Amino acid sequence: MSKLFVGFAAGLLVGVLFAPSKGTETRERIARRGRELKDKFDDLIDSLSDKFESVKDEADEFAEKAKQKARMYSDQAGHSAWVGDPVK
Repeated sequence: MSKLFVGFAAGLLVGVLFAPSKGTETRERIARRGRELKDKFDDLIDSLSDKFESVKDEADEFAEKAKQKARMYSDQAGHSAWVGDPVK
């Protein structure tokens, strides 16, 4: 993904630099496009971070439920060992 990002930024920069306009306009366009690209990248990172946190929370809940079930089955197995016919 980083190669794609670098390639996109380089292409954008070359396109802006070779476009016919004044130097000040070109620098303003580069700065504006750079900010737009940074904002999009920040949004992507935020979105991925939110998704990661969501998956992490779901995994934590799943693990806790699994522990509870394991304890329940362990308790049931312990009680059933004492109930029933004595060992002959």
